[in-house]
Amino acid sequence: MKILFLVPYPSDEAPSQRFRFEQYYPLLIENGHTFVTQSFLSLSDWRNLYAPGNAFSKVMAVLSGFIRRLFMLTTLGRYDFVFIHREVTPAGSPIFEWIIYKVFQKKIIYDFDDAIWLTDKTSENFFQRVLRWRSKVSSTCKWSYKVSCGNSYLAAYAGQFNQQVIVNPTTIDTVHTHNPSLVKSYLNHQPLTIGWTGSHSTLKYLTEAEQALQQLEKKYSIRFIVIADQKPEMNLKSLDFIPWSKESEISDLSKINIGIMPLPDDDWSKGKCGFKALQYMALEIPTIASPVGVNTIIIDHGKNGFLCSSREEWVSALETLIQDEALRKSFGKNGRQKIIDQFSVTSNASTFLSLFQ
Repeated sequence: MKILFLVPYPSDEAPSQRFRFEQYYPLLIENGHTFVTQSFLSLSDWRNLYAPGNAFSKVMAVLSGFIRRLFMLTTLGRYDFVFIHREVTPAGSPIFEWIIYKVFQKKIIYDFDDAIWLTDKTSENFFQRVLRWRSKVSSTCKWSYKVSCGNSYLAAYAGQFNQQVIVNPTTIDTVHTHNPSLVKSYLNHQPLTIGWTGSHSTLKYLTEAEQALQQLEKKYSIRFIVIADQKPEMNLKSLDFIPWSKESEISDLSKINIGIMPLPDDDWSKGKCGFKALQYMALEIPTIASPVGVNTIIIDHGKNGFLCSSREEWVSALETLIQDEALRKSFGKNGRQKIIDQFSVTSNASTFLSLFQ
């Protein structure tokens, strides 16, 4: 089959793309498929868009993206499938999706890994809501040949509009990247390190665990590292910020003794695909997370991690792991095996290939 991937960002830049489908490209080739990937943003535009200032260049970046999508229409006849990750354009109505479905009658594989029909922005105004046109998600689901969703919560939403919904979880390459045997282990180093990784848009979730960390750093010699594209504003003496880098991502993660993934219990968070927990656990890092959405499926409480709701539960779970090195190792081993069995590229290969059947 010939497949066109229509994606928001340049290849090998965005985690949602790398861990949902880009790491399956070799598998597609092995199975005789050919494909082309077209991003809405070029690499230079992608980097400029999130840099401060230069509003004119940002406007031009978006306009260039729309022009790129118009040119894409002239090539559609070559493809058997069109794989759309999240949306064809970041603003406006789903006109391109409609043209692909109705005019060119192509088989659309629609993929998303967040509750993108909602928003987690409390200050969004009417103009922003119109610009985002989130009802495009339900429309695209209706027009799709199959819908690929990162978890069962997202699949339940898509199932209202399409009968061909496949739970295609975000997965980890446990052989070539997230493999503790390939990196230096820091598990026995001091001070003991608690860690979190994510983007600037998810830094706000750290407030769920901040008070627990404040309490623990008064009692224990700990280090709290944040691996992100922006330094968080947290009142913690133990805070150590590490700028995220694709080249050092795995070695930086391997410095963590205990990984955390706090989340608020709301509809937006229920759409999350547990990516942080997957990364920690694949690297044998014992994990503590909020019992929200797919986290309750990834983590088996008391076997490969802890699920915590209140500040008291966070303090208790962290303190238990701080004090018990053997338990940290046990959780780490069990966690990695869970990822290999259920959330790895290898275990999910047949599911991914089934999207194009």
